[in-house]
Amino acid sequence: MSDIEFHAVAKTGDLDDGEAIQVIVGKKEIAIYNVEGEFYATDDICTHAYASLADGYIEGDSIECPLHGGCFDIKTGKALTPPVTEDLKVYQVKVDGDDILVGVPG
Repeated sequence: MSDIEFHAVAKTGDLDDGEAIQVIVGKKEIAIYNVEGEFYATDDICTHAYASLADGYIEGDSIECPLHGGCFDIKTGKALTPPVTEDLKVYQVKVDGDDILVGVPG
C-alpha cells in the first residue's frame, strides 16, 4: 500500500457552505466540498457519465450530478440514486490554518 501525500489545493475561504470546487492533483480531478464548515474530497468525475460533480447540486450531505441527476454521499462516496451505481473514491482532507490539503496515494 502506498503512502498518502497531502497537497494544498485551496483556501478555506474559497468555498462557502454548500459549495464545491474542482482541483487537480497530478492527473486526478478531485471535487472539494464545504458541508457545514467541514471539508470533504471525492473524485470529481461522475462514475456514470463524464460530468464534473463540482458543477452539481449539494443538498445536505449529498451531491447531485449535473448531467443525469444521480446522487452520491459526499462523506462516503456511496452511490445513492440511479442512474449511478458505482461509488466515488474519497480522499482524506486536512485543514492547516486556512489551507485545505487533500491526501492522495503517493
